[in-house]
Amino acid sequence: MRTSTSDGVSKNGLAGDLLKAIAPQTEADPTGILLQFLVAFGNACGRRPSLQWGRAIHHTNLFCVLVGHTAKSRKGTAWEEAASLFGPLDSEWLEGRVQAGLSSGEGLIWAVRDAIEREKTSKKTGKIVRVIEDSGIEDKRLLVLEEEFASPLRVIRREGNTLSAVIRNAWGRGNLSTLTKNSPAQATGAHVSIIGHITDQELLRELSANEGSNGFANRFLWVCVRRSQFLPFGGEVDAEVMKELITRCSKALQFARSALQISVSRQAKRLWKKKYRKLSAGAPGLLGAITSRGEAQVLRLSMLYALLDKSRIIERRHLRAALSVWRFCEDSARHIFGGRFGDLVADQILAALREKHEGLTRTDIREVFSRNRSEAEISRALQLLQEYELARSVREETAGRPSERWIASR
Repeated sequence: MRTSTSDGVSKNGLAGDLLKAIAPQTEADPTGILLQFLVAFGNACGRRPSLQWGRAIHHTNLFCVLVGHTAKSRKGTAWEEAASLFGPLDSEWLEGRVQAGLSSGEGLIWAVRDAIEREKTSKKTGKIVRVIEDSGIEDKRLLVLEEEFASPLRVIRREGNTLSAVIRNAWGRGNLSTLTKNSPAQATGAHVSIIGHITDQELLRELSANEGSNGFANRFLWVCVRRSQFLPFGGEVDAEVMKELITRCSKALQFARSALQISVSRQAKRLWKKKYRKLSAGAPGLLGAITSRGEAQVLRLSMLYALLDKSRIIERRHLRAALSVWRFCEDSARHIFGGRFGDLVADQILAALREKHEGLTRTDIREVFSRNRSEAEISRALQLLQEYELARSVREETAGRPSERWIASR
């Protein structure tokens, strides 16, 4: 799969100029560089900028996963290219607030925890006093870089693990806590972003149907990447060009940290109205669940493009750039998940139906599973496929009882 996102955003302000300078000098995918730069910038600028849209309040934290066919897709190289810009901008953030190791919800909260106080009885007065047991984390920004994203996906599948729930809350809320008895930590005002790297085979194997449909996966931007070119001796961006870009990034970051309420121009609102129906339209199956947060993702991307332009107003050009990025992410998700429903039984039935253009009877479908699936499981799966218009049933008259034949929809 390939679309022209990097070309589509190449004329859009600072982000486009960065790609123009860096992309010819690296084997990394330009889109991988772009998305990781946007996620990093959104985290580095903190939780101060916000956009109120209806009752929802959006901040600049994004979650993104780079999906490459193999380890040769240069996902890590794309991060190195994006991260190289932030060393001169905010070395403390890059060295201290970019961390790895998503293993539990409690662990994620601990990385952005508030001060922990406990009540103790004073030996001198006998009165109950509150003492600070842990000073907490002052800098509430956290960019989790998980270069083996398959690992947290496996962790999430363990019974009782709180990671999925905390990640879902971290995308939208800055206040995090769990009901775990032995974990007193909580976080307020946390600004959490996530970047993951994974191969497509690992992703399809490890992402459970539940996480695909419960709001976990749709908080992520899924980005297909591949090696862009072969550079036997590497490449190097012109020093003067890089110096100028870093200066511009520094000014944009300073502006973003001082920005408060972000608004939307009339021209951008007209474009939003034009694109809203398509953004809101649901797709069938797992793809629909994973892309169902498109409106919110586009708004956050638009905020970032505005802030990179040192603007507190989202203009039409910022929204257009965000829509371009979202189209690539949507196409990536379609490429990765489009042929799957996200339910093991339904996926297997759908695959069998697509192989048989004439369709399958109920008896044929039971044979697909060697009669190891119950009638209730098969009926539930068929109902899901019919509900999402992925398959339809045809009643066939026979000498005896009428039979039911299922056919995959085009």
